[in-house]
Amino acid sequence: MREAWDVNEQAQNLTDWSQEYDQYGQGKFYGRIDELHLPGMQVFKEYTSHALGQQCHVWPDSLWIGLPATRECRINGYPLQEEDIMCQPGGHDFELTTPDTFGIYCLVIQRDWLVNVAGDSALSLLEGDPQQTMRLGVSQKTRQGVIFLMERLLERRSPDFEVQAHQGILSLAVEAILREETPHTERYPSYHHRRQVVARVRDYLNSGMPAPVSIDTLCGIAHVSQRTLHNSFTSILGVSPMQFIRLNRLNNVRRRLCEPDAHSTVGQIASDWGFYHLGQFAQDYRRLFGEAPSATLSRYRTRSILEA
Repeated sequence: MREAWDVNEQAQNLTDWSQEYDQYGQGKFYGRIDELHLPGMQVFKEYTSHALGQQCHVWPDSLWIGLPATRECRINGYPLQEEDIMCQPGGHDFELTTPDTFGIYCLVIQRDWLVNVAGDSALSLLEGDPQQTMRLGVSQKTRQGVIFLMERLLERRSPDFEVQAHQGILSLAVEAILREETPHTERYPSYHHRRQVVARVRDYLNSGMPAPVSIDTLCGIAHVSQRTLHNSFTSILGVSPMQFIRLNRLNNVRRRLCEPDAHSTVGQIASDWGFYHLGQFAQDYRRLFGEAPSATLSRYRTRSILEA
């Protein structure tokens, strides 16, 4: 079990994943991961206190299955239906947008183990188009049953833990999911284009060009109208373009403050990311993260000294 009071630490606490989290909800963050490794399988439950944008990449030659406690999250910009679960093959980037007070149960299953248990029925998920299989429909009974088994597994920490028995039980749960799963392949017509618009703007903002930009500039970068730009962001991420710019810059400042060098200052890092009115910046930073930027820098500078 790992706890975190910083969104960047939370992103690093999951074994063998490559992740980057941006905090969207306002206030002091808290996160927790309960994780268990079995042969060929990773089982974990994650809780995050505030709304996040999550860039995720699970280890290759595997399959990730996510069962959120609420359907209010989005995977790659698409909201979930009532009984959906999420699925992505390892080695592919995917994106989650999650609400405040979010919990999710997850399985990562090694390819060889999965094929041995489920046979060819697993290949469509392992080798198919990740965009076509990212949302799977299963019955509420199966969904609740799998969550119940995972919860019991994660609670067991005694020395007499029977790995093979519990792995066998989970294999039955995985088989039930694969037997029932129905991919939701419908897309709104402009889905692919809207994701590309968001990706172009994000890449530009993260490319070392952090100075304040106008909506007209972003429209030129993405080659779209203001209306299309706005619709792309609200449909894919649930925030407006200007909200995203502000959140993106503040989260990038926080990442820098969490990894300071000997000469870093709050003012220098803030100005590097286009914040020139330091009083307003400090106010916005405190509102989003629940602490002053100087407190973040001081804490991580002290930690780096103690770890040296």
